[in-house]
Amino acid sequence: MLDAAETVNDLQTMRDEGHLSDALLRAAVRSIEKGDDRFDWVGVYLLNEEGLWLHNYMGEPTEHARIPVGTGICGRAVQERTNLNIPDVAAEEDYLACSPDVQSELVILIRAGDEIYGQIDIDSEEKAAFTEEDEITLIAIADKLAEQLAAERREDA
Repeated sequence: MLDAAETVNDLQTMRDEGHLSDALLRAAVRSIEKGDDRFDWVGVYLLNEEGLWLHNYMGEPTEHARIPVGTGICGRAVQERTNLNIPDVAAEEDYLACSPDVQSELVILIRAGDEIYGQIDIDSEEKAAFTEEDEITLIAIADKLAEQLAAERREDA
């Protein structure tokens, strides 16, 4: 079972040691993917003016390295400014299939206030794989990632 507190503490330690968002994002993806057997594909997409772009992932390769806002479940989450827990991707008209084996998808926005920096995207080969507890756990991790991304953007401004 994914331990949010442990992952968040590990990410904070990395921040304290001076690691930048690139390293934190990669560590988070590894931790999430290893944290639960239901998580068959785990990735982080970052948001820029052109839409979402795949920063890194663990799982089978995907052709969806860039996703316009409003397209697919990932793009819809950004457009609607909300996390999405999709229990059956086959029931979704706008689902962008990465693998025929995927049954459910969870998208958690990486955000600070009104600012969306990206998202954690998880696919499962089980229907209705994701629980409210999974969402809460992943929001804690996404919030820690957002802290780092926000801090780096402030420094760049």
